[in-house]
Amino acid sequence: MRLLFVGDIVGGAGRDAAVGLLPGLKAGRADFIVANGENVAGGLGITPALAGELFAAGVDVITTGNHVFRRKEILPFLDEEGRILRPANLVSRAPGRGWGVYGGRGGAKVAVVNLLGRLFIENSGDPFECIDALLAQRPADAAVVVVDFHAEATGEKAAMLRYLDGRVSAVLGSHTHVQTADETVTRAGTAFITDAGMTGPVDSVIGLDPAVVLKRLATGVPQSFKPAGGNAVLEGVLVEVDGATGKASAIERLRLPWIRSLSEKSSCCGS
Repeated sequence: MRLLFVGDIVGGAGRDAAVGLLPGLKAGRADFIVANGENVAGGLGITPALAGELFAAGVDVITTGNHVFRRKEILPFLDEEGRILRPANLVSRAPGRGWGVYGGRGGAKVAVVNLLGRLFIENSGDPFECIDALLAQRPADAAVVVVDFHAEATGEKAAMLRYLDGRVSAVLGSHTHVQTADETVTRAGTAFITDAGMTGPVDSVIGLDPAVVLKRLATGVPQSFKPAGGNAVLEGVLVEVDGATGKASAIERLRLPWIRSLSEKSSCCGS
């Protein structure tokens, strides 16, 4: 099976790119789509309405990260909708769930796990201990296991690969919004990339309006950051996985342009 992992979707431009490109990818290149959606609502958080847009475009599972609780309306939705995940290694009383098992094309079962790094990120528990506990609960017939490791430090992501090598199908990094060129499949059959990149505006600073970011850097005065607009790019990876064994055999970086019309407006919830 071919699994598509979509890097962090940022703001209205990123949403437009995802909604515009994912149906075609689902029809022609991807059997199962996981997308990180923690930045879709104005650059911070996600809402039920925007999650619905991503599901309608072909996303099977939405993962998130350290901004998952920024929009209060998402809190009950996390408990209600099993296809959206928050990091599994948050406190146990947090709303929502951190992993799930889903039906893929052809009857294959896909386990998706959302983890949050500890280095330079607050309020996360031990992701290594957490993943061990989750793998012990995995159904025997769910051979494919995909981990979205939402982390800041490249070394922590590399360490997670070595920790899980041969035990999961893919360890795919998110959070930094910069696509790395280190995609690989280990001899034990685990696909990896340090960061899958960003689905968002091209003329930006990791998705944000450059003018606001530059003012913050030049003056030291806090600013209200906002997503940039304009043309966008969809970044991510395609992973080839054996649905019976869960072993990955190939990983390919994607970077697909999306030309955004000047008259085009985001569907809701700001840019």
